[in-house]
Amino acid sequence: MIEGPSEFTMLNIPYFDFIDEPEATAARVPGGKPVRIVCAKESSSQFVADILDGCGRKDIAWLEGGINTWGNVLIPRRINDEEEAYEVWQFNRPAKASCGYGIVYEGEMFIFDPSRATDFLIEFAASRGAKVTHTFETHLQADYISGSPTLAEETGATFVAHEGDYGASLHDYRALADGEIFEFAKAGGPSVLCTHSPGHTPGSTTYIVDDKYMLSGDTVFIVSIGRPDLGKRVVEWARTLYTTLKERITVLPDTLLVLPAHFTDWEREADEQLRIVNDFGTVKSLNEAIYGIEDEAEFVEYIKANIREQPEIYDQIRLVNAGRLTPDPKKQNVMDLGKNECAASGHGGA
Repeated sequence: MIEGPSEFTMLNIPYFDFIDEPEATAARVPGGKPVRIVCAKESSSQFVADILDGCGRKDIAWLEGGINTWGNVLIPRRINDEEEAYEVWQFNRPAKASCGYGIVYEGEMFIFDPSRATDFLIEFAASRGAKVTHTFETHLQADYISGSPTLAEETGATFVAHEGDYGASLHDYRALADGEIFEFAKAGGPSVLCTHSPGHTPGSTTYIVDDKYMLSGDTVFIVSIGRPDLGKRVVEWARTLYTTLKERITVLPDTLLVLPAHFTDWEREADEQLRIVNDFGTVKSLNEAIYGIEDEAEFVEYIKANIREQPEIYDQIRLVNAGRLTPDPKKQNVMDLGKNECAASGHGGA
């Protein structure tokens, strides 16, 4: 399914209907509006576009590459003002309701939670006069295949992650330490503070950038928090997450701008520029039902009451991200399709 911030009419019309009854089927498509056609691999979309064109329809287009193109598309939006000495970018992946991030300063780019669209990210860095020097993971992803190993291989970037998630990984990575600070090569750039924030996963890490931005991964969302059951130890991990939220996260300043790895609802979570961002004070208010819980046992029961069954494919994606399974690119495209299911409470989507 294709979703986005704007409402549109979606029709699911079988390809064979256009073969058997082209004119009658074309008449089922409402007139007077642009038509965008999507299929699995593109060729069927081209055929349907030709049918509609032959029936006199205007403003017809199809998605090059089919649904896989939609699944991998990244939309960059700048988070901070142009007057800043450095740039903060959000890479929104609508098909997964997920976000990666890039920070550019003096010819370097730090990337956080990259998708498999590594060519795009490398080209984007070059367009900003920069080279990717570090790629950071907030945790071992379960809902999509990470681009960090490929980025590190193709650019020589340092792959940074927490050993709590990557200790058994076959990838060559640089283990971070809680409280460690990463700096850009040239003085005057933003610092990146690594804060271990286990719960969603044992190695989950929140990155605090320049004391202004919270790159929260799957620990803090604009709506909800990250589910702590993906390791199938819901009670143990929920207790860990509760401690993390109380002792390591809620003590952070309300003024920090939360930049999460996922979102669920464009209307509730996106700003007027369609960026998924909000200040931490507002985020806590939006999630008072979670942050207001003052008893660990009550928090565990809340988690147990709200989590949903995780998709079966998540186990395989974790193996891929740990370097222990290497499907061919076509299989990876299939594994990577579909929205994430990473939130702890039933607000939809993520």
